[in-house]
Amino acid sequence: MAVVHVEPTTFLWEGRDKRGVKLKGQQVAANPNLVRAELRRQGISPIRVRKKAKPLLGGAGHRITPKEIAVFSRQLATMLKSGVPLVTAFQIIAGGVKNPRMRSMVDRIRADVESGGSLFEALSAHPVQFDELYTNLVKAGESAGVLDTILDEIASYKERIESIKGKIKKALYYPSAVIAVAIIVSAVLLIYVIPQFEDIFASFGAALPAFTQMVVNASRWLRDNGVVLMIGIIFTITALIMVKKRSKAFSHWLDRISLKLPVVGGILEKAAIARFCRTLAITFAAGVPLVDALKIVSGATGNQVYNDASARIREDVAVGHQLQLAMQQTDVFPNMVIQMAAIGEEAGSLDDMLIKVAEAYEEEVNNAVDALSSLLEPLIIVFIGLIVGTMVIAMYLPIFKMAAVI
Repeated sequence: MAVVHVEPTTFLWEGRDKRGVKLKGQQVAANPNLVRAELRRQGISPIRVRKKAKPLLGGAGHRITPKEIAVFSRQLATMLKSGVPLVTAFQIIAGGVKNPRMRSMVDRIRADVESGGSLFEALSAHPVQFDELYTNLVKAGESAGVLDTILDEIASYKERIESIKGKIKKALYYPSAVIAVAIIVSAVLLIYVIPQFEDIFASFGAALPAFTQMVVNASRWLRDNGVVLMIGIIFTITALIMVKKRSKAFSHWLDRISLKLPVVGGILEKAAIARFCRTLAITFAAGVPLVDALKIVSGATGNQVYNDASARIREDVAVGHQLQLAMQQTDVFPNMVIQMAAIGEEAGSLDDMLIKVAEAYEEEVNNAVDALSSLLEPLIIVFIGLIVGTMVIAMYLPIFKMAAVI
């Protein structure tokens, strides 16, 4: 049955209860008459109901993040396990959400479910936030009458995935941020500080040491071409992002290169394998046929190389090949993962085996990220020290030379 989408609106209301005490609040509904009817049902005599005005700035709120979806999933699973009705659970969740966009989405889902649609259909109306994996698992849970259990599995899955992504981002963003600061500091020194020394050196009337002259030339070049360089960098980064989004071939090439990077490549590879195994395990355990589960997995690994490998595995499995044989043909899975899949197929416990593989690789990712963070901190300090020290030595070298002559 198709969901008739009704755009809910937030209304501010004022009323009095049976004691004559004045109350006020807000409620999401399709029209003010429904708000008045709900207030009367609760024993409140409505005095005033008006549409909540949207703020001029920031009314749309921030975008809905995967972490918010993970929290939403956990809250919904917890309330359903506690026996809270689905519509009531959405009302409670919406009341505690700070992000206006997230609150609006939850209200729309509640309205769709309240109007007779299934949760699967209501979530499918928001494909950006609830991907094919999410909606298919919910559909399987609704069909089997185990929605609370499935939502609990989804919540755990989302929390684990976001935890791994957070660790990888932390490991990559921290050195990137420090290096960016070092580059900015270097640019400031070259543009504003070095010219001051250059004027002093000119008064000496003597040739500068080669090392100092090189730094002075770099300062002149950056002052003359700094704006063009900045525009070029911004344009290049923007172009790369746009091409990556639009070109599957370029995205595949870029992700393949990233997997070959020292240290970081190993972390990205283990994270992609962990996501492949956990996603396939949770969908297969929910009763989704293996071929359909592999279709879902082909967009959930976070790496185009493994997404393409998943699509090839699906094609091979669809024509009758065993999963472990199909995985072997891709040349992107370690032998251990393939053997565990083979054992799971033979024993009829594929989902359990894949979960064990996912947990093992997630643990390896955690350990590798911690080790990388410990390794990078002293290297970053040395890097910054070299940059700043190089410029200081270059600027004071003529002074030391002159002092030696005197």
